[in-house]
Amino acid sequence: GFEGPSEWHRSYPIARGNRQSPIDIISAKAVYDPNLMPLIVSYESCTSLNISNNGHSVMVEFEDTDDKTVISGGPFENPFRLKQFHFHWGAKHSQGSEHTIDGKPFPCELHLVHWNARKYATFGEAAAAPDGLAVVGVFLEIGKEHANMNRLTDALYMVKFKGTKAQFRSFNPKCLLPLRLDYWTYLGSLTTPPLNESVTWIVLKEPISISEKQLEKFRTLLFTSEEDQRIQMVNNFRPPQPLKGRVVRASFNA
Repeated sequence: GFEGPSEWHRSYPIARGNRQSPIDIISAKAVYDPNLMPLIVSYESCTSLNISNNGHSVMVEFEDTDDKTVISGGPFENPFRLKQFHFHWGAKHSQGSEHTIDGKPFPCELHLVHWNARKYATFGEAAAAPDGLAVVGVFLEIGKEHANMNRLTDALYMVKFKGTKAQFRSFNPKCLLPLRLDYWTYLGSLTTPPLNESVTWIVLKEPISISEKQLEKFRTLLFTSEEDQRIQMVNNFRPPQPLKGRVVRASFNA
């Protein structure tokens, strides 16, 4: 059977740890921190490699052998290298994002995953360290078509089944970011097993908009491989986890 998030703690006890993600961000309780730097996104010379269906999302991977494609500033001392991005979405528009704002979910959430290559030798080593990863979360809402998203949604048919991969070159995800990079930040975890508590989260306040038709294309993907009975890939999000005393900081004064 499909092992849902409520069962993960059996195999991954950290699922009940003290810094699990996602969370519900209560905007009035977020603490404005004037010392937080603006987030700097340096993706000018990024090299996208492939797009794949890993059985729980669709992912685009990048070359990460040097510091050409990084985020810096924000709460970080070191630049963090872009490794991949992926999405979470619902079966209907009323849910889909992992993070929620004041209890409100969005239909979809984009995650850009980066690692601390100044401090760790490999992505795997970084993913096991408390300060190893930085993930930028971007909310997607239904509205006008996102022109830059078409290149991606038009490629989804190639990775319909679990375990499929296709070449996906010259895609710069900077085109998927909103104009304003105001953010909330907190210490959290991966939202899929192994659920390592290694992520500094940057959740952008401003959503981007995509059309209903574009979001529908994500729902044509499958959790299953070609030989299995087909299960539509939807609701691939983990519900918000208890805050357990953590502070969410805001880069902007509400």
